[in-house]
Formats: sequence, structure tokens, C-alpha cells
Amino acid sequence: MKKIKIIKNIISLALIISIVGSTLIFTSGCGQNNSSGSGLNFFFTIKDVDDSFRLTLQTSLETAAKNKGATLTTQYCGSSTDQQVEDIKAAAKSGKYDAIICVPVNAQTALQLEIAAGDLPVIFMNNKPDDDNLKANKYVYVSSDEYQAGEYQAEYIYDLLNKPSTLNAVILMGEPNHSGTIGRTDAIKSYYKSLDVNFNLVFCDYANWSDEEAKEMMKIFFKTNQDFDVIFCNNDTMALGAIKALEEAGLSASDIPVTGVDATSDGCASIAAGKLSFTVYQNGASQSTKAIEVAIALANGNSTKDIEGVNDTNTAFYVDFEKVTKSNVSSYQ
Repeated sequence: MKKIKIIKNIISLALIISIVGSTLIFTSGCGQNNSSGSGLNFFFTIKDVDDSFRLTLQTSLETAAKNKGATLTTQYCGSSTDQQVEDIKAAAKSGKYDAIICVPVNAQTALQLEIAAGDLPVIFMNNKPDDDNLKANKYVYVSSDEYQAGEYQAEYIYDLLNKPSTLNAVILMGEPNHSGTIGRTDAIKSYYKSLDVNFNLVFCDYANWSDEEAKEMMKIFFKTNQDFDVIFCNNDTMALGAIKALEEAGLSASDIPVTGVDATSDGCASIAAGKLSFTVYQNGASQSTKAIEVAIALANGNSTKDIEGVNDTNTAFYVDFEKVTKSNVSSYQ
């Protein structure tokens, strides 16, 4: 009887060990799959890549996805919000994709874009929807804090001009209703208001991220014969257009400081040449890496609350901007 009991105990123990071992292996295997991008497919929709930063996003997303074993398919929608909605709807209906990565043509259409995506998670980039349209672990935003960029510009000029009590400024803005346009512009105004600086906005208009439009806007402004101390631009491309306008008008960027955002190769070259005064580096590669990290987590049903740069509501993930001047521009060229 004792022998039978011992044998039964041995069999029971072996069975328990076998079950536990299998469970551990299964759990370990799931953990590996849930943190991997292997076999995942992402659909990326964007207006176009005629802008240097948008091109950086596309190429960086492709690289980041490939490095994680995932595949990224890019679809251009031009300036049509309707086309972007239809492209996302078709992608979701195809059943081929695990998440949507989207640079909205118009962030105000976020709800339509989310509905078009069906059950797929959506990772917005570069043009932030309203907070009401974001939802933790489902509809999120990955980029840099636009307010920080504008604040850095304002702070630099404030120090450069020896903390003036009055400032006459030109602001050349990007696209209407773009979160970058709104955040960067509002931050400049708010910065000087907080310091009780008499901030006179002598000219402010949309140049739509374009150097040619910026140049034409400045020509229009010159006709008003108003005094100005600085030109703030929402991106480097417009800043370079403003500098061309200054030069053609017989003025010098060394006398009238011009600031930009993005630290593009042309922008950095201009700083090195002593023309553009200041820019803010927007790390598109890091944004793209983070977007893919978030997309993999959402596609695998994992929480994103521990991903670096996440905000308090787990709906946005930020990569810090970096200040670029002549003293450190060589590090960004």
C-alpha cells in the first residue's frame, strides 16, 4: 500500500511540474509576442511629403517599423480630408492592418478618421486632435509639445535683445488650424504676456510652411513701413523665405533676428552661415520610433502607460524639442 501511495504521489508531482512548466512556457511565449512587431502591418496616411519634416517622418517610420519586424504601408491623400477618411476606411476593411498611423490633413476631422478605422487603434502624429477625441490605449497622439517650441523661440529672443520691455514682432504662421501653428504661435504671445512685455504684433499671417509664401508675405509687410524687431516663423522653411525677403529689401538677418522650428538641414546651414538666428530641433526620427513602439503595444493589446514621454491621461507621448544656435548647430548638421 505504501509503494502504491508513493507512486501516486510521484505521478501527481510530475503532473503538477509538467502543467506549471507548460504554463510558464506559454506565458513567456505570449510576452515575447506581445512586445514584438514581428508580422504586424501598419497603415500610414499623410497629406504628402513635399515638406522636409513630413519626409523625415515617413522615412523614419519605415525604418523604425522594419527594425521591429513590422511593415509600414504609406498612402498619400493630398489636401483632401475626404480622401484621407476613405483611405483609412479601405485600409480597415481590407483586414490587412493592425493599426493606423495618421498625420491628419485637418485635426478637426479626428472623429471621422477614428470611425473610419473601425476597431483598429489610431496613432496620430504631427497635427494634434482635440483632447476630447483622444482615448487611452485606443486613439493617441505622438509628437513633440508645440507649445515648448514657441516658448523656446520667445525665450531666446528675449535674452538676445536684452530683456526688452517693448517688442515689435512679425509672426509667419504655418497652415490654418494645424496644431503646430496654433501651439507655437500661442506660446510666443503667452511668454511675453507672462513677463509683462509690451508685445506689439505688427504683422501676423499664414505662409503655410512655404518659403515662397513667407517671402511674399514679408514683401506685403514691408509696404506698411512699420518698425519691427524680430521675425518669428513656425518652421525653418518659412524662416529662410523671410531671410530672402530681408536681403532683397536691403536688410540683414544679422540686424533683424529670424527664428524657425525643425532644425532642417537648410535651417542649420543658415545658422552656421550667420543668417538664421535660432531654430528648435524637432526629432522626427525619435517621434517615429516612439510611434511604432506605441503602435506595436496597441496592436498587441498592451497598455502604453509605461512608455516614456506619456502624459497624465495616457493619451499623448512627447519627444522634447531641442534649442539650436550657432554655438551647437554643428551637432545637428
